[in-house]
Amino acid sequence: MQTEPMTWPYVDPGAVARRIADRRAQLGLSPEALAREVGVSPHYLALLTETGPNFDPNGFLRIAAALGLSYRELLEGRADQSPGQSPPGPRPALVRLSEAECWEHLGSRGVGRIVLPADPAPIVLPVNYAVDGRTLIYRTDPSGAAAAPEGSPVSFQVDLIDDHRSQGWSVLLTGTAERIEEHQVLQRLLRDLAVQPWAGGPRLLWIRVRPATVSGRRITSMPGGAED
Repeated sequence: MQTEPMTWPYVDPGAVARRIADRRAQLGLSPEALAREVGVSPHYLALLTETGPNFDPNGFLRIAAALGLSYRELLEGRADQSPGQSPPGPRPALVRLSEAECWEHLGSRGVGRIVLPADPAPIVLPVNYAVDGRTLIYRTDPSGAAAAPEGSPVSFQVDLIDDHRSQGWSVLLTGTAERIEEHQVLQRLLRDLAVQPWAGGPRLLWIRVRPATVSGRRITSMPGGAED
């Protein structure tokens, strides 16, 4: 049974070419070795990467297989890959966020990174958080790494990255950690916020991050590329 060749909505050939080069380097393959794995000449492999997947979809299927990627991962990038693989967008601009805008970006809940003092260096851990007034709270294991001591200096960072558009924002809070032990407060938090840590388990210790400073930045594209 004959099938139609695979096609794909437009993708940036340059981005796909960089993805091929990065993955090839990660695997320790020379351009010639990759061409042999794909079953084409080095010249034709270079032509494929320059012109994009719709020129020869089947050729890109073979490239993806040789690199140990799915066709979608080759064209769009791996979903589990760290952000920041794409180059800067056109006319990038770094804009400072007001404190009100920072809280608006934080929303009511999400996932952020708590930075805790430790020896020999600070540690950074992801936690599920919720906003309570103008503070952040999270739940953890009393004996776990994220169990900040009462009154310890901490930082909390939350961001959102759009790798395809090379845009995003970041919010940073610095302040102190408080262990929540009052029964009435705990009951209210359980009733109203119900933070559910992705790590599972009872997570009986509630930590409040009371910020002394709140700052944020947003990277975007603007006419003229002005920067704050």
